[in-house]
Order: sequence, then structure tokens, then C-alpha cells
Amino acid sequence: MDFDTLIERRGTDCAKWDKMEAVYGVPADDGIAMWVADMDFRPPQIIQRALEDMVAHGVYGYHGNDAKYRAAIQWWMQNRHGWTIENPDEIFMTHGLVNGTAMCVDAFTQPGDGVILFTPVYHAFARVIEAAGRTVVECPLVMRDGRYEMDFDAYDAAMTGAEKMVVLCSPHNPGGNAWSRAELQALADFARRHDLILVSDEIHHDLIYPGQTHVPMAKVDPSISDRLVMMTANTKTFSIAGAHIGNVIIADPALRARFARRMGAMGMSPNAFGVVMATAGYSPEGAEWVDALMLYLDGNRQVFDTAVNAIPGLKSMPLDATYLAWVDFDGTGMPREEFTRRVQKDARIAVNHGPTFGSGGETFLRFNIATPRSRVMEACDRLAMAFSDLQ
Repeated sequence: MDFDTLIERRGTDCAKWDKMEAVYGVPADDGIAMWVADMDFRPPQIIQRALEDMVAHGVYGYHGNDAKYRAAIQWWMQNRHGWTIENPDEIFMTHGLVNGTAMCVDAFTQPGDGVILFTPVYHAFARVIEAAGRTVVECPLVMRDGRYEMDFDAYDAAMTGAEKMVVLCSPHNPGGNAWSRAELQALADFARRHDLILVSDEIHHDLIYPGQTHVPMAKVDPSISDRLVMMTANTKTFSIAGAHIGNVIIADPALRARFARRMGAMGMSPNAFGVVMATAGYSPEGAEWVDALMLYLDGNRQVFDTAVNAIPGLKSMPLDATYLAWVDFDGTGMPREEFTRRVQKDARIAVNHGPTFGSGGETFLRFNIATPRSRVMEACDRLAMAFSDLQ
């Protein structure tokens, strides 16, 4: 597998590279795009071959039988995560997991209801919740020994009864936590105490570093199946984010019926290209590719963290999972505008701004390290130069 080749994405209508100047003022000609969460790697060859077969056939009609897709998901979850999906009818296909989140909000809550987020967290959650006329209820994560933890005593005290849903990001974006079984059990208990629908977004569940483990929420506590909605996808896993396909997986028949009604009302059906790509990825060849990817990303993680942590005042949070480095600039003593200016104007790196992730993100920037190592090293050199006066 080749993860070192620099693939030119500028000029390809790529959001990550072609929009960084308009969004962040980072010059298109020599800027480094480290914001949008997609990888700069080609997907496994098995996915490329599947697409080539479609193109060779040359007819692009409506997709019909999705049994192979559902079976591939069942195989993958069982073999990679030890999670048995008993019934393929539990699986709904959405246009990615932002759409999946929006569909869950629509199906299981009413306008004005509170939806809980553990912040800082993936910014699209708040966007779709607010757009649907629901209320974002922020439950801030607590930083202990460089790692985020959930504080359920504080969360219990903050509940008003207006909250109807909680959305978990597992593994956590942007902090990179692979939540432990004990932490997930505490969340299950919290959801039960407050009669909440629990939506677990596990899109990063395959991107786990050596020595770490992802525990699917569905394996933690069978007694919450009547309130649990699982969301998965392999678009992050295989660098096929543009396929816009994800899965909402619901074991409980009553919840499943409610979701199916909303899917029907919205007239939703899957994109044939996404189905073919995702099915091809969930295979032994895809699994081999992911294993190689995570070894490579582990090297990127070590290079990036070593360089960033050597700059006085900067701290990169240790990652259990994901390719999204969460860097705290609080130790510089600089206002947010200043350290952000240095990263974007001096280092010429486009990154996500911490406040967009909600409370707790004010002193952070998020860096995507899923790019060839030479580019990660170049970004590290630029950061060292941009903050050279601190050294």
C-alpha cells in the first residue's frame, strides 16, 4: 500500500484543498490543507476495481438489491468489532452520517426538545440540531491528565426534563478518545435515568491505533436496546467521503418503525456508487488495507506530536483513534486570534477552529494528519518557524 505519494488535489473541486483560501485565507498555491476530515490517500484497490467495473458496464440505473451491502456490514462488524447484527433489516442507508444524525433528530425528537452533546465535539451535530429547531444542550467534557472524561454527576444536575436525546461521538472527534466500556456503561445508565434516546456516531470506529480498542455501544448493555441508535460508515475508513453513504442501525422494532416512517416520508434511497464502494471495502482486502493505514497513521501521529509538543506552549492531545490531532495553544498565553493568525498566515496551514466544536474548544485547533508523511513533516517545520520566538 502506498501512503507516501503526494496526490495533487488542487483544481479537482476538492473542498479540503480548493476552498481553504476562501474559508481561511491560506494561499492555494503553497498552503497545506489540514482541516476537512478526509484523507489524502487513494482507497484500497478493491474499491477502485469495483468502480472501474461499473464504468466498464456503462449503465447507471437505479440500484436494486442491497443484500450484499448489508451482508458485508454484518461480516465486518462481526469480524472487526465482535458485534453481531442479527437482522439485516436493522440497517438503514443514509446519505452519510451528518444526514443520519439529522434523520435521527427528525424521527425521535420534536421542535424545542433538548439534544445533548458532550463538548467540544464534531461541529456538524450542533448545526443540524439547531437547523431542525431543537435546542443544543452542552455537557462539557472534563480534561484530566490530558484526556477527556464525562462528568455524569454534573450532567445529572443540569438536566431539566426537556432533553430527549443524547448524541455520542465514539471514538471522539476532536479529542481522539476510544471510550472505555466503563465510560460507555456510565453513559448507558445516564440515558436510562433521563429517558433519552442514545445516538452513537461511530464513524471513526475502524481508525484505532495499535494497543487501543473500540467498544461498540451496542455491545455494552443490552438493556438499552430500546433506546439505542447506532450509526456507522466506512467513508472515513477507506477515504471515500464523497460517496456520502452511512448506516443507521436500530435493533429495537419500535424505534426501527419510527425511523422507517421518516425515511419513507423523505423519499430517501441510496446512491448506487456509494453502495458499490462501501460493499467492496468491507472485505478481507479492505481489512488488510486498514491495518496498513493505521500503522502509517501511527507514524504520522508520532512525528506530529513530537514536533508540536517540542514547541513551548503547545500541547497535542494523545490520540487513541482518528487522524484528527487536537492541539491546545493555551500555554502560549496568546489570544486565540494571534495563535490562529500564526498558523494560517505564517505557517500557511488551514485548520479547524476550536470554538466551532462548542464549549471547551476555545484554545484549540484541529489538524488532519491523514496525509503523506512528508507533508506532515513540512507542516511541523512551518509551525516551529511560526512560533520560533517562544523557543
